[in-house]
Amino acid sequence: MKAIKLPRIFLHRNNGQEIRLHDPNPNFTPADVQHFYAGTYPVLTNAKLIGPEFKDDEAQYRFESIMGTKG
Repeated sequence: MKAIKLPRIFLHRNNGQEIRLHDPNPNFTPADVQHFYAGTYPVLTNAKLIGPEFKDDEAQYRFESIMGTKG
């Protein structure tokens, strides 16, 4: 039996499109990756991190926005 490390992929939905964010550094924690990408996608600052879900030979983490609607 051989153990392999699955690549991590981070998923983020922006304007109705799912964006695949690649792992910037395998030594980062998922929270570190969230902070890393928050400079590009400010909504990630308040997003909830879900995962990992093992799918398609990847460890998929999902950022879900927890911002509500006004009104």
